[in-house]
Amino acid sequence: MILAVVGGKGGVGKTTVAYNLAAELDAVAVDADLGMADLPERRGPDLHDVLAGRAAAVEAVDESGPVDLLPCGRTLAGTRACDVRELSDALTAVDTHYDSVVVDCPAGLGTDAGVALLAADACVVVTTPDRVAVRDALRSRELARELDAGLSRVVLNVADEAPEDTRAAFGAPVVAVPDSRAVARAMAHGRPVRMLAPDAPATERFAALAAGVQRSTRS
Repeated sequence: MILAVVGGKGGVGKTTVAYNLAAELDAVAVDADLGMADLPERRGPDLHDVLAGRAAAVEAVDESGPVDLLPCGRTLAGTRACDVRELSDALTAVDTHYDSVVVDCPAGLGTDAGVALLAADACVVVTTPDRVAVRDALRSRELARELDAGLSRVVLNVADEAPEDTRAAFGAPVVAVPDSRAVARAMAHGRPVRMLAPDAPATERFAALAAGVQRSTRS
């Protein structure tokens, strides 16, 4: 399964959701934000190298951390050398080898986000309650529909509960993830929140999100 985590607006917590969801699903997290990588850095080849033809996708997966990760480089030269058309094949290769992939997609509706969605079996849309963020997230949902990446779940980040009108607007189950210092601390240390705060409300919500994704993708 290739699961794309998307959001129309930057700063909504998409990377946090992708990383913690990969941990819950025992999946490889792929940092596909080619110009604004935000998942933990690792040594060795990265997605820039893969998309420039300098490394094989499976060889670039780093298994040394708490979450298996295909990291992305952080240089402008690396971004320019990428052939984004190769992203779909790279994701498929990792999925074939590891069985489950969670892709942290770039924010917005650009080509790189579209290629990831095109390769995906399903997607999770991330937003905050902010009106502009919700509006942009709805646009991401429409792009996912056009590219046949089924919407599994919506994450309403930095929220205690998911209002009924949010569920109605997206036409999918919504998981609210509350604001949490534990989440911020875990991400600062490159760890999923369950490792540092197993009893935190956010840990419970990420587990529920993963269980919901598994149910929807198996049906």
